[in-house]
Amino acid sequence: MPKTILQGRFRHKARSLAAILLCSARVLAGRAVSRPLVAEWTPLFEIGNLFWRGQFNHAFALADIAEARAYFDSLVPVLDPAPDVDIRPSLPGEPRGDWFVPRSRRGGATLLYLHGGGYTFYAAVTRQFIAMLADWLGLPIFAPDYRLTPEHPHPAQIEDALAAYRFLIDHGTDPAQLVVCGDSAGGHLTLMTIAKLREAGLPLPAIGIALSPWTDVGRRGASQFGNDRYDLVQGYMTLQFAEWLKGSGGFSDAELSPICQDFRGLAPLYLQAGGKEILVDMVRDFARTAQAQGARVRLDVWEHMTHEFHAHGRDLPDSRDALDRIGAAIRWATEPAGGERSFPPIPQTELDSLLEG
Repeated sequence: MPKTILQGRFRHKARSLAAILLCSARVLAGRAVSRPLVAEWTPLFEIGNLFWRGQFNHAFALADIAEARAYFDSLVPVLDPAPDVDIRPSLPGEPRGDWFVPRSRRGGATLLYLHGGGYTFYAAVTRQFIAMLADWLGLPIFAPDYRLTPEHPHPAQIEDALAAYRFLIDHGTDPAQLVVCGDSAGGHLTLMTIAKLREAGLPLPAIGIALSPWTDVGRRGASQFGNDRYDLVQGYMTLQFAEWLKGSGGFSDAELSPICQDFRGLAPLYLQAGGKEILVDMVRDFARTAQAQGARVRLDVWEHMTHEFHAHGRDLPDSRDALDRIGAAIRWATEPAGGERSFPPIPQTELDSLLEG
């Protein structure tokens, strides 16, 4: 059964609790008198989208970024049972972050997980998702606590990601067993990190996996604002996140956008997105661009899903399917003879396709 964790300042907890109760009432009442916003959504999924959209909007309205982060973490829904995972902070001398180590390991791969949150938030729900992912895959995950914007604009994040990658390689992780993975802004950082490895003189990982990745820090595609009515993240937020990422460094959109990087000859890429999320058009554009460069790339889109639907875990069939396909992609990339099996590019007539065994 889902449960709710309340934490932090009383006024934040009270507002968040009121918000989720109001969202629940609004969704259930709406479904009683008319159709749901999307027929394929469960009531819990629709409530979650409406609630997190409101949380983001209120956090953005707060003048102090520290208070915005505290507010966002004041209510944490827990959908899945406690994962069978040990979580430990990194040791002195290691990059700052956390290890998520499943008590039952299945496979030899290790994940470097770059969290989402627009480069500005590292939310409690994100840490909860990383623990769930480690449990689901049966693989250890290192999640660096990279520096956040707006206090630390680019290139702080790519520097921290490359430092974490280098640390894992230097301390015994076989690149052929290393997976770089991330969601949203962490998907952006995953793609940017892979694009910079050659320049940094580092070996390539087995595969890069980007979930609902932010692939262009500018304006791209009708969905960026056209899917606002469905998604928990809103189009205007991407533009603010981009300004915070750029800071005062004078960087162009092209310099900071994965879609403008060169992926030829690099690690294979597996992308996932929701058809109702604001980023889906730019994810599709990125996949086409990388394919045209000659990169090995795969995109799966779940037609009725929104941004980071994976966090619903076992509660949602599409989420379970997506998580299982992540596991299939990792096995393809890291198990003996896996890389010899087909990893098809995007078909010319249909972007979205199933992973082959």
